[in-house]
This record gives sequence, structure tokens and C-alpha cells, in this order.
Amino acid sequence: MNTPARPIVLLHGWGLSSKVWAPLQAELQAATALDLPGHGSALPAGGCLSAWADALVAQLPDGAVLVGWSLGAHLALHIAAQHPHKAARLVLIAATPRFVQAPDWPAALPTATLAAFRADFDTTPDATQRRFTALQAMGDGRRRDVTAALNAALTPADDAHRAALACGLRLLADTDLRASIGSVHQPVRLIHGAEDRLMPAAAAEWLADALPDGRLSVFKDCGHAPLLSRPADCAALIAALATEATPGFPTTPGHH
Repeated sequence: MNTPARPIVLLHGWGLSSKVWAPLQAELQAATALDLPGHGSALPAGGCLSAWADALVAQLPDGAVLVGWSLGAHLALHIAAQHPHKAARLVLIAATPRFVQAPDWPAALPTATLAAFRADFDTTPDATQRRFTALQAMGDGRRRDVTAALNAALTPADDAHRAALACGLRLLADTDLRASIGSVHQPVRLIHGAEDRLMPAAAAEWLADALPDGRLSVFKDCGHAPLLSRPADCAALIAALATEATPGFPTTPGHH
């Protein structure tokens, strides 16, 4: 008996737009990509993660498979915990519960690195965005193609978008979702690049262990944007989760 696929909704990362999902949408024609607040053609929302999540929730069907990448994964986790009827399953790409390091959280960016990005964005936003995309492509076997695709999908740091983009960087600096991970009971597929220089794979390993129903797939020769360097592989994992008929994965987190 065929299980009807659940609706698939894609949430991109900081500074980009829904255009970044084009290679994945070529593999998953039914997937819908939303612009984050203040990105692409979306209106800005408030200055906190909850306000951004609420703006997205208003556009979500019930029972969606939420696919979140980087900052989009932050938002997907928040929505799954706070609005569980909207998120039947999660796919988290290059995800972490906390982007910056803390004494008890080494698997992240040094606080000073993100602080420098924020300061540089205030003075030279275009150059800062391109440095950020370069960092996302580092370590990837298709680095040049990934960099080009990221730059083509950027939200311009113009007067209409700059404040929301700066707010997004602040959300990356301030958000810590570790305390709420245990309340995310939906099946979760984590996808991470082994060579991710922006977010260590150890962050995804922590999530796979901490989530009640999580599984991790790590791609070799891949950086922070597996949706661009491995779109067919990502699409296969997303489609499998969207159509899976069982209540969830085995209770023991699996890694491969």
C-alpha cells in the first residue's frame, strides 16, 4: 500500500533566499521553498527567533516535512517544539542547536568569529556575505560550483534587507536550543558534510544522540551546503522520510 507523501517545505540559511534550493527542487518537484523573514521577497518579522518562526508557521500546511538548513534548521527545530502539528518530520541540514562556542559547547564557531562577521556586515555587508559563502563552500569537493550557486542565491544587502540580515546574524549569535531538543519527538533525519568548516559535524552527532528520534547521515568531501553539492542524495533521504509509513525510526539513533 502506497503512503501518500507529506508536504515538503524548505527553509534556507542566513543571507540566502529560497532560490538556493533550485537543485534540490529539481530532484523533489513537490517541495515548496519559503523565504525566511526579511530574505528574498519575504517581509521582515520581529527581532527574535519566535517571531521569525511565527511568520513561517503562518505559511505552513499541517503535517509538513520541514527541511531546514543552517539558520533554517534552527527555525525548523523551534517550530517542531512549539507548533508540533505543523511539523510531522524534520530534515536538518548542517544543523546545530547553538552556532557559537560556550565553555560546555566546543562544537561551534568561536564567539569572536561571529562577532567579527557581525561588525564587518555593518560596514561592508556585500563583502561579508561573500566571505560567508566562501566559508560555507570550504572543504567541499565541488567548492567552485557551490560558491557560485550560493552567491547567485544571495539576498542583497540593500536598504530593504540590511536590517533583517543583521537581525539574522544576531539570532545566530544568541540562539541556544539545547534545552528544548528533548521535546522534539518527531522523526528527524540529520544531514551533515564531513568537511563543514562553519559547523563541525560533532554538533550534528550531539543532536542525533539528544533527539528522541534522530538519525544522522554524514557525506564525505562535503562542506556546509550538501543541498548544493549532493542534491540527489539529499533528495533521496528527504523523500524516504516524507513517505515512511511507520511511526518513526528505531529508538536507537543510527549513524552511517
